[in-house]
Amino acid sequence: MGEKGIKWMPPGKNCGLCGLRTCGLFAALLEAGIRDPKDCPYYPEEKSFGENSCSKEIEHEALFPERDVLGKEFDFILHPLPGEISARKIILPFRSDLVDTMKITAGDIVMGRPMGAGCPIPHVLKVIKAEPLTGLLYTWVVGPKYSREGKVKVKDISAYHMVGFEGIAKSVKREPTFGIRQRFLPGFCMMTLGHTGIVNMVLVKKSGFHVRIEDIIIL
Repeated sequence: MGEKGIKWMPPGKNCGLCGLRTCGLFAALLEAGIRDPKDCPYYPEEKSFGENSCSKEIEHEALFPERDVLGKEFDFILHPLPGEISARKIILPFRSDLVDTMKITAGDIVMGRPMGAGCPIPHVLKVIKAEPLTGLLYTWVVGPKYSREGKVKVKDISAYHMVGFEGIAKSVKREPTFGIRQRFLPGFCMMTLGHTGIVNMVLVKKSGFHVRIEDIIIL
């Protein structure tokens, strides 16, 4: 059972290691007292708060590193748009005709690896919108558990180009600037890889900087 008063939240990586599909579902069950925060592999151990810290003195938000695996600093962390499950990811299958031939539509689950960017990890994505004419897919990252359960048919597109991202920039070290290539971390990235892209939209909203980033390169 969850502990009352705990304000820590899972990191939004949707890794599936807790046995649930999304961090949002885990957070809801945590709030209801059905799950325990220690069920999340990213929950900080008590010792990480220091010898004099109480176990209830935990972080109010998920923690993300300030630097990538190469030690380079992020300009910002990309979070989901309000009410969504991950930052939006825009992809283009290596064979764009697959969107038509595989009849990929909104709500479908697709799987593939972003080979064009050099990422070694296959991603499981839920389609928000599919464009048969261009082959572009607008998606959310939902995590590998979808492909393991067998309850949902997963359409394997094998490989894709990582065209862009859209979400809310938080933990901002350098404000998103139109026309500038910036270094960021998609909040669901489990490898802490430094992503870079050209910022081509910045909207200042109550939730933060709503940004769209394209021409994605992992550096």
